Amino acid sequence: MQKKLLFLCLFLFVEIIQGQQNILSEQAEISVLTIGAGTSLNDAFGHSAFRVKDPVKGADLVFNYGVYDFETPNFYLKFAQGKLNYLIGFNYYEDFFEAYISQNRTIQEQVLNLSSVEKQKLFDYLLNNIKPENRGYLYDFFYDNCATKIKDVTNIPLNNAIVFKEPKDFKEQTFRTLIQNNLNNNSWGSFGIDIALGSVIDRKAKTEDHMFLPENIYKFFEVATIKGNNESLVKKSNVLYKKMEIPTPTQFLGSPIFVFGIFGLFILYITYNDFKKQKQTIWLDVTLFSITGLIGVLILLLWFATDHKGTHQNYNLLWAFALNILVIGQLFKQKPSRWFVKYLKLLVILLCLLTLHWFMGVQVFAIGLIPLLIALFVRYIYLIKIHSQRL
Repeated sequence: MQKKLLFLCLFLFVEIIQGQQNILSEQAEISVLTIGAGTSLNDAFGHSAFRVKDPVKGADLVFNYGVYDFETPNFYLKFAQGKLNYLIGFNYYEDFFEAYISQNRTIQEQVLNLSSVEKQKLFDYLLNNIKPENRGYLYDFFYDNCATKIKDVTNIPLNNAIVFKEPKDFKEQTFRTLIQNNLNNNSWGSFGIDIALGSVIDRKAKTEDHMFLPENIYKFFEVATIKGNNESLVKKSNVLYKKMEIPTPTQFLGSPIFVFGIFGLFILYITYNDFKKQKQTIWLDVTLFSITGLIGVLILLLWFATDHKGTHQNYNLLWAFALNILVIGQLFKQKPSRWFVKYLKLLVILLCLLTLHWFMGVQVFAIGLIPLLIALFVRYIYLIKIHSQRL
């Protein structure tokens, strides 16, 4: 309710500006704000926004393309399906600035080198974009987000005349690497991304596609020029706030590789005991087949039942095999069907294929999975042995 009230007040403010012919003064400046990474996963990649400052009119507004409405009907379902509309939002600059300072996040500003006509055209576009009927857009993490919107909208008043050059120390990288550069590889956020996103993000990103990250918007804008006059796109750059470095404690004991390491050792320990006693711990196998099967179903849904592009061609299915959920009944049989032994051999082959995919760079998998994959391989080999003896 408070957010809606704030938006209404700001919208009325803009309406007042529009009532004053919506004309920026000669002293007005439009700049791009780049916000540094935060502490949570959704803040880990930073943020971008436009700032419109007109000291003559007393206006200092921020427009950003990273707002969503939690009251949207079926919000979580639409989010999971990739059908959730994001919105352009706007704030008073002072409120925007204070909010990110309170989060201890670096704020950098790049004042755009635009003529009065170009500034007016950009401002008019933003004002039209915040109208309720125009605010929404279908979000895409890689191609249509808060950062790519900055690139696309800045090009509008310049008639697509921006020439983007490779920044200093630019290195061509895959989409996954660009994401993981902002994360700890042994974190749950990194682990979840590597499970949910498929091999499509393991291809090299085109030069301009690097700008799906706010930090790269800043780097590319710094060296960009305007076609025709060859002037720099950015007139000047400022650091408005520099985050205070606060040491963060390591959390290895709660990390994926530690948790799955313990789980993997547990599986290997039970398998060793089973081998000595020539028996099968059925509850363990039911647990493993249930978990891997359900994760496989989820991966299939993300691939085929959503509009997310990054979840396609996900070879995590080679270990999280969805059919596992359907063969659990075979684990309870004293004498399993002959095809079940062949099925177990297939699971071993799939794990070998996963390793091959990893080494060949077809898809990079979560490092936290390594202990689990080793344990699954050993467990499947043992199940093949014991069920073959029962035939």
